[in-house]
Amino acid sequence: MRLTSQEIYDKLIQDDKILELRGQIKFYLGDIDIIVKQKDVVGNIIQEWLQGYLDKRGIDYLPSQNTQMPPDFFLNPENRTKGLLEVKAFNRNASPGFDIADFRMYEEEIIDKPYMLDVDYLIFGYDMSDNGIVTIKNLWIKKVWEITRCMRGWAINLQIKQNVVHKIRPGIWYSTGRANYPMFNCLEDFISAIEQTVYQNPKTHNDAGNWKSRFLDSYEKHYGIKLKIPCWDDISETYNKCVGDQKKDKRIS
Repeated sequence: MRLTSQEIYDKLIQDDKILELRGQIKFYLGDIDIIVKQKDVVGNIIQEWLQGYLDKRGIDYLPSQNTQMPPDFFLNPENRTKGLLEVKAFNRNASPGFDIADFRMYEEEIIDKPYMLDVDYLIFGYDMSDNGIVTIKNLWIKKVWEITRCMRGWAINLQIKQNVVHKIRPGIWYSTGRANYPMFNCLEDFISAIEQTVYQNPKTHNDAGNWKSRFLDSYEKHYGIKLKIPCWDDISETYNKCVGDQKKDKRIS
């Protein structure tokens, strides 16, 4: 059975009532079995569970062999440029702690494979009780620009260790709290932020001069669409202040 990402989402919500289900993680070794109560393992288990779900429901897919980059599943095995599904999960009682992708790999990948920008992110927000009962509190289907934002000093939210850029990290797309930055409004603004980050990052700075033109050429060849990417300086004010900062500015004025 061939389903789209949206159809899988709808099936989970409407047919399987996933937000009403309860589960546990059990581990067996020899004659000892336990109920796992460590929350940090739940995310990986849910990703494996979804593959079991696809098998059980007879949904066509091909798993990706590249664990470093999206997607996790190709829902159209005959055409791996369409039907791309990435699965993420996080503890709903905390901020999203998963990675989007390694920044350097991602900015190179979307030039060679612009269809990577069309990946659907199926995101599980889970909870685990003290006695190990797992429930799904929220389920979202999102595009990458709908779950990413900028951060102080950088055009996109990043994991930075010892001044070295590593992973692209998500924002809190489901909240409008005062400490939250807005998510990107569209693909074009997201690409503008990626280009700016290519320029800002010392490891990729030398690629910045022709990065956008290479991306636009590749995107047009694949989709037949000529995108118009704004300059980051022209849109940065929309994204580089959290809601709290914006309210503060209004009070000052």
